[in-house]
Amino acid sequence: MKLVLFNEGRPGVLTDRGVVDATAVVAPYAPRTPHESMQAIITNWDAVKGALGTLAASGDALPLASVRLLAPLPEPRKIMCMGANYKENGTRPVSPMWGFLKNPEGVIGPGDTLVLPKFDANVFHHEPELVVVIGKQGKDIGQADAMSYVFGYTCVNDVTALEMLHADASFAQWTRCKSMDGFTPFGPWIETELDLSQAQVVARVNGRERQNYPVSDMFFSPLELVSRLSRDVTLQPGDLISCGTSLGAMPWQVGATVEVAVEGIGVLSNTLQAQG
Repeated sequence: MKLVLFNEGRPGVLTDRGVVDATAVVAPYAPRTPHESMQAIITNWDAVKGALGTLAASGDALPLASVRLLAPLPEPRKIMCMGANYKENGTRPVSPMWGFLKNPEGVIGPGDTLVLPKFDANVFHHEPELVVVIGKQGKDIGQADAMSYVFGYTCVNDVTALEMLHADASFAQWTRCKSMDGFTPFGPWIETELDLSQAQVVARVNGRERQNYPVSDMFFSPLELVSRLSRDVTLQPGDLISCGTSLGAMPWQVGATVEVAVEGIGVLSNTLQAQG
């Protein structure tokens, strides 16, 4: 099931016919914000899944082109990101799992324009990635049980101010170079069912393919990441785990549109704009 936030923040289900408004299903949980609407679906999934399925099958639908999609979780509590997690056709040596956190306030949605902040940097990279959305609280999760903690999946463009990363030779600025306003476009929706064995991650710049790699090429699979990260921190519903990127991350030029596509999910599209 594809779950969206749209227009002024209404929850919905994307079907072959378009977007079906799910506000009535979420209303009993009294959400005050768009984020709380999606959070209510995640935390009460067993209770609302049937009603959402019925809506998807027979509810009135708005054409997808007629609505504005928002980031499906506009205010995530945690965005945990992996580095060097792909084998890159066997060219990358095995390394310990490592990662970083991104600023949750850097989130923008599908179709939004990323307006660069004012600072001295000229090279910005696009990095298309698969994201795991956590469905329930968990700590010290065994890998065999990890799937029961996964709510679904979405796409992210892990934007990086590359020059800032190594501006200080004594300390890599991973968090700062990836956490500026707008540096975490994600969406276009949450997909609750995905065959990871067949999924491909693709990046296109102005329609030209720049990256194309299989999710199955990870050193640490999504379920292993859920298990390992839960040893360090308590995972909460709506937390995001971005699984890393592979070969081909390239500079993102001002004015260019980057599409991040994950087979089985959808396409996230954003355009880069200089500060006015």
